Amino acid sequence: MTAIDPRLAEHRRVWERKPALRAVYGDYHRRMLNALPAAGRYLEVGSGSGNLRDAKPDADVTTIDILPTPWVDVCADAQTLPFADDTFDGITMLDVLHHIEHPRAFFAEALRVLKPGGRVALIEPGITPVSWLFYNYLHEEPVDMSVDPLGPVASTPDPTKDPFDSNQGIPTLLFKRQEHRIAFAETFPGFTLIDRQWLSLFAYPMTGGFKSWSLLSASAAESLIRLEQVLMPFIGPILAFRLMVVLEKRKAKRS
Repeated sequence: MTAIDPRLAEHRRVWERKPALRAVYGDYHRRMLNALPAAGRYLEVGSGSGNLRDAKPDADVTTIDILPTPWVDVCADAQTLPFADDTFDGITMLDVLHHIEHPRAFFAEALRVLKPGGRVALIEPGITPVSWLFYNYLHEEPVDMSVDPLGPVASTPDPTKDPFDSNQGIPTLLFKRQEHRIAFAETFPGFTLIDRQWLSLFAYPMTGGFKSWSLLSASAAESLIRLEQVLMPFIGPILAFRLMVVLEKRKAKRS
């Protein structure tokens, strides 16, 4: 029997007993899937408690996580994907990038395993003036906005690194801070940035995430998500808790 990390097992239990959390994450999953090519083979990186298939049960999805669980197809490191070149039409990742030790290594692998025209859709913590207070003082994961998110890749992985180690600032640094956006575009010219948007104003923090408590019912969460769509253009840059990014692998130019 597969030994399950107790933190993932607890996430699974919280998921099953919190309908408001499922409503919020269901919205995330649908957004990511809708951003990918309409049909094809997809890879979910960092499947965690294994919930993407709930959003689209008929999708051809291969799930991976660095920790083994019974509900994940392949146990693998996102920095060294065990798949052939040009395998997938889309890659999704939810709350994964900020856990990856070397983002540069992951995006190189993503480019390799994606087919031309394939996409990466990711949703991560987004650091805004309000969310920074929440993530910095009320969340167990750190936020360090002083690092280089595309720093050099170690020649060998650190075997002592806890897969739950993280820096919640990485996604915002990569895709919102100008100097790092430019560096990403120069490092990965094979990617085109298709979409970049703030998400989640109230519903996500009020669910309590994967904590035991929640201030919302599922129906209230769904209503708040609809309201957030109206308010996002006005207060998203100040208050949003999430950042969604969509990248597309460039197609080869015809000679």
